[in-house]
Amino acid sequence: MTVTTVDAGPRKIARAAEVNAPAAELFEIVADPRRHHELDGGGTVQSAITSPDRLSADAKFSVQMKQYGVPYKITSKVIDFEDGRVVEWQHPLGHSWRWEFKPLTDSATLVTETFDYSRLGGAKVNGLKWFGAFKHNAASIEATLRQLQAKYPAAPEAAESAEG
Repeated sequence: MTVTTVDAGPRKIARAAEVNAPAAELFEIVADPRRHHELDGGGTVQSAITSPDRLSADAKFSVQMKQYGVPYKITSKVIDFEDGRVVEWQHPLGHSWRWEFKPLTDSATLVTETFDYSRLGGAKVNGLKWFGAFKHNAASIEATLRQLQAKYPAAPEAAESAEG
């Protein structure tokens, strides 16, 4: 299960992985905040508190979180949305999480997840560094993508033909 580092630009941490599922199916998981805990490789997302059934442009949603043993609630706003392809939400501090889905075939998708802290000022960036957020977020993104790959393993015949 390969996860690759993506150069998304300064102050962005991005990883990509090929997942053996249609882009539309994967997008629907991310577009439903009630399912975000299924994706979270870092173990911080607990459950949705208030959310629409499906995200859309400018939608707001709140989730229960837990980090360093401390529970809290966070409300995010969708700042970029292209149905079936892109969804990005921004946290109150200004950083955002972006998901991109690029169909490779009818049953395989390149999934890219990006933590974008380019909108943050120096003090907030220093605070995130102090808490180890960048290393934690990179590891969490990688774990999230590996979880998706494990949820949708390659069909046995595809794996055999790749070896042959």
